[in-house]
Parts: sequence; structure tokens; C-alpha cells
Amino acid sequence: MPAVEERFIVRDALTAEAEAAIQRVADKSEALTTPLPDGGMAWRCWGRGSGKPPLFMLHGGYGSWVHWIRNVEALSEKFTVYAGDIPGLGDSDPPPDRRDPDDIGKHVAAGILSFLPDGEQARLMGFSFGSVIGGYTAPHLGDRLHSFTLVGAGGMGLRRSEFLPLAAFRRDMDGLAIRHLARRNLELLMVRDPEAIDATALHMQVINTTRAVTKSRWISRLPSLVEKLPALNCAISGIWGEYDSTAYPYLADRHEFLSGMKGFAGFEVVADAGHWAMYERADAFNHAALKLID
Repeated sequence: MPAVEERFIVRDALTAEAEAAIQRVADKSEALTTPLPDGGMAWRCWGRGSGKPPLFMLHGGYGSWVHWIRNVEALSEKFTVYAGDIPGLGDSDPPPDRRDPDDIGKHVAAGILSFLPDGEQARLMGFSFGSVIGGYTAPHLGDRLHSFTLVGAGGMGLRRSEFLPLAAFRRDMDGLAIRHLARRNLELLMVRDPEAIDATALHMQVINTTRAVTKSRWISRLPSLVEKLPALNCAISGIWGEYDSTAYPYLADRHEFLSGMKGFAGFEVVADAGHWAMYERADAFNHAALKLID
């Protein structure tokens, strides 16, 4: 599985603070792996063996399980939480085809099914790109899927406002340049309030960006969920940040689209939050998530 190249990391107090915060949450989990044709998909599980209903969480583009770092412990009070690194991102090895979302979804679904106890159904939650991959995962789960909660999802071909283009990572950058790029992209895409960008958010963005090989931005532009969601026979719900940069000021379009699904189960807006609502306003997000998943 891919390791972060040390040349991309600035070794200072900010990095040490972030690594300690991530490790604290990781230490409470069990690291698991499910097979890929060439390597493995990495998972973190909180509460395995507890008997609580299983919840599977898929992160956003150029991300990893750390997108959920402020949510996994709270949600594990009611669920057995599995946070996967989508193939080609985070600690997971690449899929056979990094531009084929159906192939990626097939391998994610196989991992989910390998963890599901007999007779149990999966609760699935996807953030942004993770919602799109969730749309390709869900058909492979069939009647083993209980619910699908979309968080700040794309893939619906709906109106969105324009924002400045994200800065591009180059492998010749040094650690300080990459950290600057990470902050800029978090400000543009992920948060409403730049003050929400702390050491953990910055370090997460650096390590995720420098390891990413799956073409998540290209896949996210596909109107995949228009086709996938109506065919699902499970509960479908949505959570968006009030000022999500990928949706504001058209949240009502997302609500209307999801409410047309036969399994529609609710729509929640996290006040004063951007795209990464589960980090920026974690308590409000966790409350909304528990309400919808239940």
C-alpha cells in the first residue's frame, strides 16, 4: 500500500500535532484489508464485534478515511463503523482501471459483503466523490443494502455555482509549497470558514493529495447518480452544508432530486458549513447523520 513520500512532509510542530490527532483516532480502530486484483483495499473499523448495525463510509475525492475523523467515534456509539479508503486513494492500492467507477464499486461492494454478518444489511454513507462511488457500489449489494446517505454529493447533473479552479499538485513541489496548495484548495472547496482549517485538516490534505492515483475529479463530473439512484431499493437520504461550494445556492435542487426517489428518507442541511460539513460542523453533522441513518 502506498506510503507518503517524506520529501512532501514538513517536519514541524503543525505536522506533529496533526499526526498525533490522527493517530489517536486510528488507535481506537482495527485496520483491515480486503483484496483487490493487485493488492488490497484498506479499511478502519470502530466497534467490530459489538453486534451494532454496520455502517460503511466512503470518503471524498483525493481523500481517505481521515475525512471522517470527527465522526467515526460519535457514530460508533450506535453502529459498527467501517471507513474505507477507496481503491487508488489513501492507504489502498490502485484498482485495475482508475477511470472505471463501476469496476471500483464492484471491489468496494465485495469488501462490504465480506464484513457483513449473515442476515445483516449495510448502511452506506458517501461524501462527495464517495457518494458517486457509492452509487456504483450499491447495485452490487442488492438486498443487502439497508440505506444510502449522500453527503455533499455530485453526480446528479444539477446546477452549481462557479468557483476559482483548484491549484494543481506537481511532484516537483517541496513540502511548504504543497502545504500552501493544500490550504488554498481547502479554502476554495471544502470549508465555509477558513478558520476551520487546522493542523489536522492541512496534513490530511497533504498526505491524501500526494498519494492519490484514482482520477476522482473526472469520475465526479459524470452524472452517474441520475441513473443509479432510481434503481435502488433502499432508503435514500442526503446531508449538505448550507454553503457547500459544489451546491450553493442550489440546495433546493438536491432536495427535490432526492425526494423523487422511491426510498427517500430525509434531507438535512448543516447550518453555516461548507462542503466538508462533517469536519467543519461535526456535532451538527453527527446529529443529522444519526437521525437519517436511523
